[in-house]
This record gives sequence, C-alpha cells and structure tokens, in this order.
Amino acid sequence: MGTRNLSSQAGAKSSKSDDDLEDGFSELETISSNTTEDTAVGSDDELLSEPDILDDNHEEDCIGEPSQTAFELSGAETDLSEKKPQNKGPSELFKAIVTSPTSLYDVLNKWVEEGKDLSRTEITTAMLNLRKRRMYLKALQLSKWLETNKRLEFCEIDYASRLYLVAKVNGLQKAESYIHQIPESFRGELIYRALLANCVNSNNLKKAEEVFNKMRDLEFPVTLFSCTQLLLLYKRADRRKIADVLLVMEKENIKPSPFTYKLLIDAKGRSNDITGMDQVFEMMKSEGFEPDTSTEAKAIMAKHYIFGGLNEKAEGVLKEIEGGNLKEHRWACKLLLPLYGSLGKADEVRRVWKVCESNPSLEECVAAIEAWGKLNNVDEAEAVFELTSSKWKKLSSKHYAALLRVYADHKKLVKGKDLVKQMADNGCQIGPLTWDALVKLLAEAGEVEKADSVLQKAVEQSSVRPMFNSFMTVMDQYAKRGDVRNAEKIFHRMRQADFGSRVRQYESLIQTYINAKAPAYGIRDRMKADNVFPHKRLAALLDEVDPFTKTAVS
Repeated sequence: MGTRNLSSQAGAKSSKSDDDLEDGFSELETISSNTTEDTAVGSDDELLSEPDILDDNHEEDCIGEPSQTAFELSGAETDLSEKKPQNKGPSELFKAIVTSPTSLYDVLNKWVEEGKDLSRTEITTAMLNLRKRRMYLKALQLSKWLETNKRLEFCEIDYASRLYLVAKVNGLQKAESYIHQIPESFRGELIYRALLANCVNSNNLKKAEEVFNKMRDLEFPVTLFSCTQLLLLYKRADRRKIADVLLVMEKENIKPSPFTYKLLIDAKGRSNDITGMDQVFEMMKSEGFEPDTSTEAKAIMAKHYIFGGLNEKAEGVLKEIEGGNLKEHRWACKLLLPLYGSLGKADEVRRVWKVCESNPSLEECVAAIEAWGKLNNVDEAEAVFELTSSKWKKLSSKHYAALLRVYADHKKLVKGKDLVKQMADNGCQIGPLTWDALVKLLAEAGEVEKADSVLQKAVEQSSVRPMFNSFMTVMDQYAKRGDVRNAEKIFHRMRQADFGSRVRQYESLIQTYINAKAPAYGIRDRMKADNVFPHKRLAALLDEVDPFTKTAVS
C-alpha cells in the first residue's frame, strides 16, 4: 500500500533556521561516525560504545523491560546447537576485525594469507560477537566475503543470519527481496524467523502478522520463538491481541519461557492490571523459574507498583530482592538503585551504594547516577560520575549518557554542553542512547529546533537509527506549541526510520491539532489504515479534533 497523505504537509522545515549547533554542541560533528563510499550506511564502529542497550525501540517508561536482544541473538541458532561454538567469548577473528585500522576485507585477506583459523566455529563466534555489539554492517560484510570467496559452505542458518543483517542495515524491503536469492532448498523456518524478528524490531505490526501467517501457510511448526516475538510486538502496539497468542500457545502445547513470563508481567503492568500481573508471577513461580529469573521479574513488578502508587508493596518486593544480605546478593544492586530512586528513598539509595562504592562495577555506577538523578540530587550523580571516570580512564558513551539524562531532567543546559565537550576531548563516539540524552537536554531547555536538528544529524550520521523516544521527545514539544507542521514532519520521519505507527504517536499528533485549535481531517482513516485502534483516552481526543462532530449548538 502507498503511504497516505498527511493532514498537513510534513516536508516543512523548522520554523527557525537550523544552525550548526556552534554554541556548545559543534563537537557532535567531530565525534559522529563518518560515511564512506564503500558502505551503504556508514561505519558502525561507534556501536562498541553502546553494546547493551535494551532494544532500539524502548519507550520512556521501559526501565526494567525484559531485553529482546539476547532472545533475538539466540533464537535463530537454537535449532542448530551442534554448529554453535561452546565458547561465546570474543574470538581472535573478531578482535582482528574491530582493532584493525584497515578495511574488513583487508583484514580477512591477510587472515587467510597467514593461514589462521577460519573454521565454522571461529566464524560463528565472531559473527555472534559482532551482532551482540550491534556491528551489523561489519557482520554483513563478513557474510558477503565468506560467500564470495567460498570460505564457508552456506546452509540455512547462514542464509538466515544474512537476511537478519540485510534487514538491520538496509531495511525490511531489501530483506524480503533477499529471500528470493536464497536457494529454494534453504528457505526453511529459520529464514522466516529471522524476518519476523526484524519486523517486530521495526514495530511493523502488519508485516509481522503477514510473516507469521506465511509461516503457518508453509506448514512450519509454531514455535516458542515466533509466539514470543508476537507477544513482544503486541505488548508495544496492541495488547488486546496478547490473549490470541496465548490461545495459540495453549493449542500447540507450547510452554512459556522465563522471557515470555517477563513479557506478560510487563504487559499486565503497562495495562495497570496489577492483579493480573501478580497472577502471572505466581504462574511463573509454579513452573519453577527461580531464583534469578524471578528476581528480574520482581524488579519489573516493583517498577509498575511504583508507577501505580503502591509504594509499600514495591518496598516489600525490593526487600525480597535484597534477600536479607545485600553483600551476598551484590548482583541485585544495579536493579535496586534506580527503583529506590523512583521511590524517593535517598537513605536506601545511599545504603545500597555504600555496598558497591569501594569497588563498583560500571553497571552499578550507571544505576547510581540514574538513582540520584531521580532524587533530584545532581551533585551526588556528578560525584558518582567522577568516581567512574577516575576508575576507568576510557568511558563509553553509555556512561556519559547516564549523566546527560540527569542534566536533561533538570534543565542543566550549560553543564550538558560541557559534558559533550568532554566526550569529544576523550574521543568518545556516540550512539542512540547519547543522541536521546542530547535531544532531551535541548528539548527540556526549550531549544526545540536545536533538538530537532540534533535528531536529524543522528539519522544522517549514525548507522543505527535513533531511539523511538528521541522522536517522541521532539514531537511532544511541538504538540505543546500546537505546531502542526513540524509535528507532522516528525511523524513522517518516524515512518521513514521504519518505526511502525502506534497509539503513542497518534496521541501526540492529535494533541497537536487540539492545541492548535485546528481540525484533523482524515485522522480516523489514517489510524484505520495503520491498524491503530484508539483506547478510551485517545477516543476522547479524536472527538475533540473531529470537524464533523455534532455539538449542542449545531
């Protein structure tokens, strides 16, 4: 289907001219990745800085959301365990690829000339490490080189991996086209599972359902992986359909995994169904998923208890996570710190941090910065960052982004600019988390046009798209102004960035029309075409912008 026309033209420029961010953010030009002629989307070396973000699309309230990344990484390989390496640590080939200043093809040619190991185990380990660090472009180049030079006899899993990488680098349309290049004998279930995972990652509800139904038409077995992918998508886009997937799983006798239970717990929590969330957790415990898995689930539950105002219940869960002796359960500190921060418990944050302070991990430092930020204690957050930077001389952009978000929440624009300059001086390259923090920093300080400009630079200069929330931050600011032209522009950019339409986007867009006191002609048809169904709050907003709604006067 062709894209529908917008209620107003979206190709407009910002109302103020975009500058080069010379007043403190010009360092972005020097620390961003540069594109080269031999790559479609530019270098992705900067992704080493942010290897463990949850997923590309997590929303503003996603703290504690179960991660899709690990599930995706293992999903396509689980049925071919005999071909998986026993050691998933960084391989020698992977180290050579990421440390060499020369091109990947030169590295591989030299590797062969020197007669080094190029077995399937070595290749698979290197590929998994590249994917884990989201270095999809290099992984795709490695796959192409192996096939072109006949260094690997391709089987279904190799074609599935290639398709997954094509989708990541070049989009879903190119990935679908690639399927026709795969020999028919290798177009099995793994191929479509890889495509389904990318449809879900792009939040493309319609395409994901098409792929799932195609798999059933081809009489592939319904697997836990496929069902969990749909659950993940429906949790974001249409929670009413979760029950349908659960019925399919029951019919096919598919047992939920710990990841599935965490998804369901989070979905119930997001729907404000606290009773249902507790019931799912009890079911999970009855299946014997204890203790580590239940701890992660409890952290998700605590987040939703806090959001629902059930602070006493949340505190009880956090004490259960501590297990009576925090030193013995040290691994729980990174979960506890931001949750105690959300509860406003400064004494508890200080107590937990004291356990870590003498020898903290990087994850604990990031959690502590986040916790102090939630408690509006910028000085303590800065103190933790200073400790972090003194202990580890080379910090990644993820750790700078933690403090940047604190500055953004408290409108500390000058300090944010100084931190960006510090990142540039340290040669730190940036990725989606840092872009998100910068966008929020500028937007919260009232510099919406500059936030918009930074977001556009992120789209143009980075090999991985910015986060969903980065777009929404700018769009919400335009909504407050009633700036229909620029709100539609951001809405259009999100489509171009392969973000499927969601209720959240339409909610912000419709609010823009309301604040502008302008009718939104055809908005219901647009939502229908995008398979977006309004909930009660959105339906009320739609009535406000419907130009044909009958009033008492009429």
